[in-house]
Amino acid sequence: MPELPEVEALALDLRGRLHDRAIVKLHLAAFSALKTFDPPVTALEGTLVEDVTRHGKFLDIATSGLHLVMHLARAGWVRWRDEVPPVPPRPSTKSPLAARVVLDSGAGLDITEAGTRKSLALYVVRDPLDVPGIASLGPDPLTEEFTPAVFREILEREGRKQLKGVLRHQGTIAGIGNAYSDEILHAARMSPFKPAGTLTDDELTTLYDALRTTLGDAVDRSRGLAASELKGEKKSHLAVHGRTGQTCPVCGDVVREVSFADSSLQYCATCQTGGKPLADRRMSKLLK
Repeated sequence: MPELPEVEALALDLRGRLHDRAIVKLHLAAFSALKTFDPPVTALEGTLVEDVTRHGKFLDIATSGLHLVMHLARAGWVRWRDEVPPVPPRPSTKSPLAARVVLDSGAGLDITEAGTRKSLALYVVRDPLDVPGIASLGPDPLTEEFTPAVFREILEREGRKQLKGVLRHQGTIAGIGNAYSDEILHAARMSPFKPAGTLTDDELTTLYDALRTTLGDAVDRSRGLAASELKGEKKSHLAVHGRTGQTCPVCGDVVREVSFADSSLQYCATCQTGGKPLADRRMSKLLK
């Protein structure tokens, strides 16, 4: 799933490609992806792209008085095309194409979603805050306003909730998903199950620094990369996420996993839990 660093880099890349270009057409290939009806998608035709920005994990293409907002969900992506086909795409359950933006230059964007579980979302709105997911976002962790004091207030408010869930809940902190929450907790050497409200002053400082550094470094590495390069860049710099059974780059222990109904987390027991493996309830049930 694209998270804050990748969406930030996408916005930067697309800003350079789209600025002052006119949108000729927005073709929908997956009608279920569009979550709004007013304004209609035809209202985008002839508008000039003024900016491309990010709100948490939402990508926002701002045009003349309108916004084409997209949430790429778990398997969505944006692909630049130097030349789009002359024939509009046909709706198909077998194709990953969800929508295509055609520009006045003949170039365009393909908005795609792999897999069968379709959750990519597109919105055409007059104000980004008209998108419910944006209106309910927590603070952005890379802004100056996200201070240690603000972070402390968040953790104390969340009380006994586990750090992993607090970090990735978009209404609490915007932009962090499953991958970077694993990476932040590994960098801070903390258990994903540690209650948020129990951190000491030193632990809070450590976690805050790990959060800002992990995300900031990922943004810096991604800056200037084309959309086609971002997935590979992200994967090549992950220490624990998606590396179950591989070696922890810090201590050499094996990276372990805890599985849930629709996701999983990865961690290093030596670095994060005092050498004690966390209970994987789904695996425990299988072994009974």
